[in-house]
This record gives sequence, structure tokens and C-alpha cells, in this order.
Amino acid sequence: MKDELKEKIVKFTRLISSAEEEAKERCDVQDLTTTQLNYLEIIGELDCPTITELAAAMGLTKPSVTIVVDRLIAKGFVRKQNSDTDKRSSFLYLTELGEQINKWHEYAHDYMVDEIMRKLNKVETKAFISLLDTITNFKK
Repeated sequence: MKDELKEKIVKFTRLISSAEEEAKERCDVQDLTTTQLNYLEIIGELDCPTITELAAAMGLTKPSVTIVVDRLIAKGFVRKQNSDTDKRSSFLYLTELGEQINKWHEYAHDYMVDEIMRKLNKVETKAFISLLDTITNFKK
């Protein structure tokens, strides 16, 4: 059973990765990693977070987050703007390219949802959601 579960997880992960790779291809940004793609998504969701807020949302350290954010800035996906009230603090904004990538990334997610809902009936879909909820809410 463990091997079968592992096989299904690998196949499901590949489906998700394939959809995300297609989103990157549509934006012509092959050098963007999946980690960086996820950072863009969270920066967009948080709407102009500070590094501290982004790190807290991701459950990571500020130095780790800063390294990835600096790379995203260098690639032109994110810009940093100093706070008017506290010069030690900066806010992160998606550039136009960063926003475009997020739109295609969202499209990839929507595509996956549509495919799942197309293949499952309502009862199966509800059960799948419940299972995903159980899996994604476990404590380490």
C-alpha cells in the first residue's frame, strides 16, 4: 500500500508541476524556480508585505526569505520600497511581470481544479477536499 500511495503522490505532483511549468512557459520565464513562483504567489496574496510578514506567512527565517526575495528583485519580478514612516522597513511589490506570472500561475491552479472536478463526481470531490484538508493540516 505504501508503494501505491507513493506512486500516486508522485503522479499527482508531476501533474501540478506540469501545469506550473506551462504557466512559466507562457510568461517566457524558464529560469524561475517553483520556490520563487510560490514566493510571488504569497507576496501577491499578502499585498505588499514586509520581509518579516512574508517570512512569518511562509514559516521561514528572515535571512532565508531575503535571499529568495533579492533574487526575485534582480530578475525583475519584485520591487522593494522603503517605508515612509520607518526607514528600516521595506514593502515588497510585484512588478508588472510578477503580476503577469501570478495570473498564469493562478490559471494553472484553476486548470488543475477543473480537471479534478471533471474527473470526480460531487461526492468524490467533497471527499477529496476533506482528505486534502486532513493532509495539509497535520502538525509536524
